[in-house]
Amino acid sequence: MIELPIYDKQGKQVDTLAIDEALLGSEVRPVLLKQAYVMFHAHQRQGSARTKSRGMVDGSTRKLYRQKGTGHARMGTRRTVIRRGGGVAFAKTRPRQAFRQHMPKKMRRLANRNALLAKLVDNEVKCLDDLAFEAPKTSALKNTLHALGVDRTCLIALDASNRNAALSARNLPSVNTIRIEQLNAFELLNHRYLVVDRVSLEAFLDGSVWKKEAA
Repeated sequence: MIELPIYDKQGKQVDTLAIDEALLGSEVRPVLLKQAYVMFHAHQRQGSARTKSRGMVDGSTRKLYRQKGTGHARMGTRRTVIRRGGGVAFAKTRPRQAFRQHMPKKMRRLANRNALLAKLVDNEVKCLDDLAFEAPKTSALKNTLHALGVDRTCLIALDASNRNAALSARNLPSVNTIRIEQLNAFELLNHRYLVVDRVSLEAFLDGSVWKKEAA
């Protein structure tokens, strides 16, 4: 069992939460985490890269100088592929849709939970008893993060109804928010710390966040 400290907004420990490693994959699985990370990263690629062939580049087709007598190599149009600003020999002209990768649902869910286990093992999860604010206020959230010792990139997992906390985090550099039911391995591994309230974390662990979403 992992004993996760529970803090208040002033950074004082008020309780602990016992988490069973078996719910998160028992042990950190680097191969699974890498596969999930690469899959999420590949799905963000648009496949919209384009290059121009020599026929698509703007410019004159006039021969730059005469063929003989200059002492230079023979040269035709300025749009040739060997000149700066010219075309590309094998231009990319059509969208590519083959970046997507498949990963079974059970593996994706296990990877998401295993990434959380990796954060717990490294003491990079900061759990609060309450993360609600009366009004959106960036300074209040900043003081809370400072009290928790968050000094690097941070991901704040929130319930969909906690709008004030989400608005408070918008202007903080290196701080991003995500809905607790959308928490995934890619976002967890892309940030040093995870900040979450106790209710949301327990809902993620027992799976009730997806049951509520389905309802």
